Amino acid sequence: MNERQGFSIAGIPTIVLCLVLALVSAALWTNMMQSGAGWIGMLGLGLFVVTLVMLKGFFQVAPNEGQVQQLFGKYAGTVREEGLRWTNPFYSRRRVSLRVRNFESSKLKVNDSDGNPIEIAAIVVWQVVDTAEAVFCVDDYENFVTIQSESALRQMAQNYPYDGHDNGKPALRSHGEVINNHLRDEIQARLEKAGVQVIEARISHLAYAQEIAQAMLQRQQANAIVAARERIVEGAVGMVAMALERLRQQGVVELDEERKAAMVSNLLVVLCGDRATQPVVNAGTLYGG
Repeated sequence: MNERQGFSIAGIPTIVLCLVLALVSAALWTNMMQSGAGWIGMLGLGLFVVTLVMLKGFFQVAPNEGQVQQLFGKYAGTVREEGLRWTNPFYSRRRVSLRVRNFESSKLKVNDSDGNPIEIAAIVVWQVVDTAEAVFCVDDYENFVTIQSESALRQMAQNYPYDGHDNGKPALRSHGEVINNHLRDEIQARLEKAGVQVIEARISHLAYAQEIAQAMLQRQQANAIVAARERIVEGAVGMVAMALERLRQQGVVELDEERKAAMVSNLLVVLCGDRATQPVVNAGTLYGG
């Protein structure tokens, strides 16, 4: 079932018509009282009843709102024109908001692709684009959006690891754009039948579960230390090579292989050490004599 345009006309001219009918009805009733002609009174009463029935057909449509119409249970169309409108008085109507809405899911506890328990939550921005599907294809479209969004979030989280690995596979913590796009597509696939469009979906909370949080924090710290050490050693080796090359080019001093090895060792200790080094002044010869 898809949305289609429902019947309605402008409300202001119809109000004027109802006033005219009411005045005519009152005039006919007055004429009947004066002349005693019963048929005139019946005509006036009939016009008055028609006016009362017509009044039931007035309704208002706010901006970004749709009025879903039904005639004795059958879908009759949706009115989206703003302002005061008039339609068949026998139509039943239901308001459906077309505004952009958002909600934040509860914190879900799931296992990532590595089997680690994590906590995850998401914010979903959505709006109704097909009022007929939203009203008639699901029982409660707002509750449907909430449940299906959390289901999609749980399914998506199980497809990725929390932290990235060397294989280049996207991870929940490091590939935010990829994860958010995947989550939006997962939710949209589930909400298509409810006439809902997902505008944006993004992770709002991501953390290891409490039972493994401390152990994972230590692992992250260890990985960070190893990565920092690798960077320091790489830079230190480059600086030592540059220092030896400069000494050779400028002829400052001639070093044999043994002394080069000693110099490299000393420079690496200075550059890679955690603590400040204490200089030793050599007051003798080049070779410590």
